[in-house]
Amino acid sequence: MMNFFSKKKVVISTAIIGGIFLALVTVQYNSWVSASTKDIYKDLEIFANVLNIIQNNYVDEVDSQTVVAGAIKGMLDALDPHSSFLKPEDFKELQVETKGEFTGIGIEITMKDGVLTVVSPIEETPAFEKGIKAGDKIIKIDKDLTKDLTLVEAVKKLRGPKGSSVTISIYREGWSELKDITIVRDVIPIHSVKAKTLEPGYAYIRVTNFQTQTSKDLEKALHDLPKEGEIKGLVLDLRNNPGGLLEQAVKVSDIFLDEGLIVYTKGRIKDQNLTFSAHRDGKEFKFPIVVLVNEGTASASEIVAGALQDHKRALILGAQTFGKGSVQTIIPMENGSGLRLTTARYYTPNGISIQAKGITPDVVVPSRLAYAPPEDEKDEKAWYLKEKDLKRHITNGEEESKPTDEPAKKEGAAEPEGINNKQLAKDAQLNTALLLLKGLNVFSVDKK
Repeated sequence: MMNFFSKKKVVISTAIIGGIFLALVTVQYNSWVSASTKDIYKDLEIFANVLNIIQNNYVDEVDSQTVVAGAIKGMLDALDPHSSFLKPEDFKELQVETKGEFTGIGIEITMKDGVLTVVSPIEETPAFEKGIKAGDKIIKIDKDLTKDLTLVEAVKKLRGPKGSSVTISIYREGWSELKDITIVRDVIPIHSVKAKTLEPGYAYIRVTNFQTQTSKDLEKALHDLPKEGEIKGLVLDLRNNPGGLLEQAVKVSDIFLDEGLIVYTKGRIKDQNLTFSAHRDGKEFKFPIVVLVNEGTASASEIVAGALQDHKRALILGAQTFGKGSVQTIIPMENGSGLRLTTARYYTPNGISIQAKGITPDVVVPSRLAYAPPEDEKDEKAWYLKEKDLKRHITNGEEESKPTDEPAKKEGAAEPEGINNKQLAKDAQLNTALLLLKGLNVFSVDKK
């Protein structure tokens, strides 16, 4: 078995790849441990022979560096949809993105069956305002076909200076032809927490993604809301939250937990086996919580939902989540390029793998009943894309014979900008959460 690198320092960081927020663990290494198996050398000999044949017989002169880079790209593409080869310019761009300084149109994307597909639009971004929806297929970017693009290449085309525009050709299930949508790029908002009072005593906090200030902003909101009356119950909305910083997912969970495991990761390399636990710090947020999730709830947001569910600190309500439960390691190479390699899986405190499965809600309320646009109400074919729908996705590591929940595919829908009585009546998930909180509050009063 081939061991690619020896034990080295592990650094937690973040990045946005293909518009999807990912918690990353960067492995800093100095040495390469080679394999001595005959099979490996035999395969390398075949590779060298093919390269030699191409160089000597191809119709045009071949740049060996380009061909080798293409071979490495193919190697990573054969693994899973989140592993990829980063050319030096792409790796440099990734390092810029880890600082959170970027502009774009505001969508999370992935590759499904070789087609660039929208996982979810980010709230309050140009793409969101233009009506881009989960499941939309991006066929062209500025008239260039996306079929043969990698996620990194697609992101590069979608990004650009603030105020510049990009035209994407969208195909949506049920449409008879492509639709060109021109979007003006802007800075993607970093404010991830929105809070308001649904009714006296019942708070609503929406977390759009997990950024560097998310946990602090959430705590501030929890302290500010009681000015409008004591909090009797909280709705924590993680719907269409694509994830973000692992560290922030842990801190948000820690706000509501006094002790115990929050999440752990497990991989083949010892350094990938990490654990994160809650700490008692005097917080007194003891009110009941209902966490809203849907098919767009992914990665770090699934960590929060899983931790609160396993500790029975919150009731999870909504639809089965996306199922992005893998960790990507960024490995820098000597020539300035890098590898983005899937190296571990997330596990909830009860040892449940999120990967390609997601979080199963305690109370299932289908997304179709929640803020569905009128024009899509008759379209039964529209549905959210999930991790398990991606080609070559890794399994959750559990035995195949173990039963898993396979919820019906539901359609995606745009998120409402705010909450008012009219929207509350249309949002079945939020409305149900509020009713449950009232019931829990009555029950706790009766017990006293």
